[in-house]
Amino acid sequence: MNRKKLYFITQAAMIAAIYVVLTVFINTFYLASGTIQIRISEALTVLPFFTPAAVPGLFIGCLLSNLITGAMLPDVVFGSLATLVGALGSYALRKHSFLVTLPPVIANMAIIPFVLRYAYGIKFVVHGLDVSIPFQALTVGVGEVVTCCILGTILIKALTPYRYILFQNGEEDAVASGVRSKQ
Repeated sequence: MNRKKLYFITQAAMIAAIYVVLTVFINTFYLASGTIQIRISEALTVLPFFTPAAVPGLFIGCLLSNLITGAMLPDVVFGSLATLVGALGSYALRKHSFLVTLPPVIANMAIIPFVLRYAYGIKFVVHGLDVSIPFQALTVGVGEVVTCCILGTILIKALTPYRYILFQNGEEDAVASGVRSKQ
């Protein structure tokens, strides 16, 4: 295995592990799932700004977190897919530090309310009208704005000075040490 692939796999694994640890931690306060979610691990969805390895890392981290925290199967599948879609969108917008925070918010607002309504049966009825989906889109969206837009932006600003140290891809490391990689 070449150095570049090893860095990619290692970065993805570390991001997945950090996502799991943060989710399990916040789950002790009952904030990792439900109508009101402040899943602080979602702040990591800005990491595709720095490395493409974050995309599979976030997906695997979310998948494992949902399994560990006892999520229902539709939540494991569609919740993890929402994070994957958000991470792919963040990677696509990686040239714009603030825009990179928006795809996870939008993906979760579009997918998670349906999971909450149909997998968990969380229902909100106002004057005989089922407003579950729009209400949960709002509550999930607020949580995502807090974690992705606010905490994520703070994370981008904190990591940017160290981006070339933390998110090497193996090639820069080889060039810096005077060794050329053979590809």
